[in-house]
Amino acid sequence: QVIKCKAAVMWEANKPFSIEEVEVAPPKAHEVRIKIVATGICRSDDHVITGGLVMPFPIILGHEAAGIVESVGQGVTSIKPGDKVIPLFVPQCGECNSCLSTKGNLCSKNDVGSAAGSMPDGTTRFTCKGQAIHHFVGTSTFTEYTVVHESAVAKIDSAAPLEKVCLIGCGFSTGYGAAVQTAKVEPGSTCAVFGLGGVGLSVVMGCKAAGASRIIAVDINSDKFAKAKELGATECINPKDFKKPIHEVLIEMTGHGVDYSFEVIGHTETMIAALACCQYNYGVSVIVGVPPAAQKITFDPMLLFTGRNWKGSVFGGWKSKDSVPKLVADYMKKKFVLDPLITHTLPFTKINEGFDLLRTGK
Repeated sequence: QVIKCKAAVMWEANKPFSIEEVEVAPPKAHEVRIKIVATGICRSDDHVITGGLVMPFPIILGHEAAGIVESVGQGVTSIKPGDKVIPLFVPQCGECNSCLSTKGNLCSKNDVGSAAGSMPDGTTRFTCKGQAIHHFVGTSTFTEYTVVHESAVAKIDSAAPLEKVCLIGCGFSTGYGAAVQTAKVEPGSTCAVFGLGGVGLSVVMGCKAAGASRIIAVDINSDKFAKAKELGATECINPKDFKKPIHEVLIEMTGHGVDYSFEVIGHTETMIAALACCQYNYGVSVIVGVPPAAQKITFDPMLLFTGRNWKGSVFGGWKSKDSVPKLVADYMKKKFVLDPLITHTLPFTKINEGFDLLRTGK
């Protein structure tokens, strides 16, 4: 059965979302149709609107969500209607080299890099005004109903509050995992976190959970400092308050640079600053923010020659289908908090106001 429902369609770049009636096709073999209960707004969605992340239009964005399975396609055995689930923008097929490796988590079936804007079979499940609408990274959660591949959905605890655990679908897991999984922050270490949005704050939480003794939070918006301290930052600094480059400030503050640094913005200049501020011989710097399209980095290779480690981290290094249910279970056991990451709760039709709040740093 085709479902007609509301969705926020992005018809073209740099325009507001348009709330439209869309038709959502039934799930094909190995697909799952989900009623979305809650979805978060992430800067990566905004990057598509501004062209920083190139995707085909028209498109239904959104990739951080939680919902309830409405129906399943032929051959789906792991999930049934009524199950509470989180869609996964990084799938886990279990068969590709990244899925088979203990070191990897970026399944080759992902649509983050290829930007096809379709289901794995090359078609879409959304139609609006007679026109096919593209999917976003295999999830498309800015709609009342969506269809995802079976490899891109995780069944979670039926008691979990969906309006909170939706953050485990991207922001929280991405930041927390960058610290505990990708960097493997050690007790007593010193960390610097560039960017204090939801993902950056989750990095702060991960550094604290890993036992870091100093967590220096860096942002050009000082309004974010109180929350960063509440979640574990030991010091907060604003680059605008200094005449010298921020990496020099951090080296002075620590004497030799930080053990671990995290770039959680997606700007090439802060990526280099984060690399330069970590200890010259054994420092580890992790790129967490989505890099802008068509921009290149130029840096002094001596920064790496001396021994620094420069790493990337997608979805916090977690194998998605395996890890998301466990992270939800940890949340239910109160091993970490999510409430401080939720600043506003709006009805779906006010999605444009939500993006305004994101863009103004609120």
